[in-house]
Amino acid sequence: MRALLDLFTPGATIYLPGATGECLALTQALAQAPECMAGVRVVSCLLPGFNSFDYPALHPEARLTCFMLPPALRASFERGQIDLLPLSYSQIAHYLGARVSLDVAIAQVAPPHANGQCSLSFAADFTPIAWPRARRKVLVINPALPALKNAPTLSLADADLVIEIAPTPLVAASARSHGAIEARIAAAIAALTPDGAAIQMGIGGAPSAALPLLRDHRNLSIASGFIGPEIMALWQAGAFNAQAPHVTGMALGDAGFYQWLAEARGIRFASVLETHDVAALGALPRFTAINSALEVDLFGQANLEWRGARQMGGVGGAPEFGAAAQRSAGGRSIIALPSLVGAQSRIVVKLNTPTISLPRALIDTIVTEHGVAELRGKALDARADALIAIADPSMRATLEQGWRTLRATL
Repeated sequence: MRALLDLFTPGATIYLPGATGECLALTQALAQAPECMAGVRVVSCLLPGFNSFDYPALHPEARLTCFMLPPALRASFERGQIDLLPLSYSQIAHYLGARVSLDVAIAQVAPPHANGQCSLSFAADFTPIAWPRARRKVLVINPALPALKNAPTLSLADADLVIEIAPTPLVAASARSHGAIEARIAAAIAALTPDGAAIQMGIGGAPSAALPLLRDHRNLSIASGFIGPEIMALWQAGAFNAQAPHVTGMALGDAGFYQWLAEARGIRFASVLETHDVAALGALPRFTAINSALEVDLFGQANLEWRGARQMGGVGGAPEFGAAAQRSAGGRSIIALPSLVGAQSRIVVKLNTPTISLPRALIDTIVTEHGVAELRGKALDARADALIAIADPSMRATLEQGWRTLRATL
C-alpha cells in the first residue's frame, strides 16, 4: 500500500471510486498517514448512505470534488474544502469522461481472470469512464470482491501499478426494515407497476419496500442505476423475464447478496453511460422509474436535495429516469414519499428551497400513504387538487388556503 500512497503528492488530482467501489483498505491507509493528503484533490462520486470517510478532513490542504454530500463530509464542506458540483449522473459521466484532468485513477477490482482482465464487480458506475482519462492507473486487487462475469473489466496490462491486498471488507449494508407507512406506499407503487415493466428503483425506503410486493408480477426487467437485496426474492419468485436484458450499474447489500450476485447469470453491470442513457431507456416499453423525494409542492415539482437551507444530497439519476419515462410507451415516473416528517407536511404549497431538483415536467405520479396523485395531462388547479388529496388530512385545509392565495398571484 505504501507504493500507492506515494502517488498522493501535492498538486495531484486523484479519482477514487465511490458508492460500493470505495476501497476501504485505502481509507484505512490514508487515516494512518494523513500527511499524504497534503495538496491532493480527490474526485469521487461519494453517496449518502454508502460512504462516510471524510478525505479532506485528513489535511487542511486537501480538497474533494464530489457530486453529493454524505453527512460525514458536512464539516469539510463548511470549511470550504469540498467543491460540490450540482450535476446529474449523465452529466457526471460527461465531466469524468471529457472535462476533468486526472493524474491518477485508482480502481478496486476482483482477482484477475486467466486472460488478465479484472472485474469491477458490482461497482461499475463511473470507474470505466474515469479510468482512460488518467495519466497513471492503479489496480487494487481485493480477493473479497467477487469476480462477476457480467461486469466491466480492467486489464492488468493497462495498469501502471498493481497492488494485491488481503481480503478487505466491502462497502455493505443490511436489508432495511419497513414500517406501516412505507408498506402502504409500497402497495400503491406495486399496483401502478404493470407486468412487463422495465423497472428502475432509486435509493430509499419506499422504492425498496415496493419491490417485495412485485413477487406476483411477471416479465419484469431491470433497467436501473442501482439494485439492492430485495431483487433476490423477485428473481427466485419468477417475476423477471429470463430472456430479457437486466442491466444495472451498482449494488448495495450484505455478504449474502454479494454472493448471490456472484452466482447469478442474468444481471449485467454497466457504466452510467449505459444505465442512464435517456434515449435507450426511453425506448424500453413500460419503463417505470420509482424514486423518492424530500418534498413535493402543489405544482408537482420535487426537492431531492435540501432540508431547509442545508444541502443534504444531489439529484442523482432522477432527471434522466424521469425523462426516459416520458419517452417510454406505457412508461411512468413515480415519486414516493411519506406525507409527514415529524409534524411537517412533505407536500407543500411551493418549494422554498434554493434550487428545484426535479421539474414538474419529469414527474407523472406522486404517491404517499394516503393515495396516488396522477399528474400527467392535468392542468395547474387539477394537479394541486390531486396533491392536496394525498397530503396528511391535518394539512389539507392549510394547503388549500395556501394554493388559493398563490393561485391569485399567477
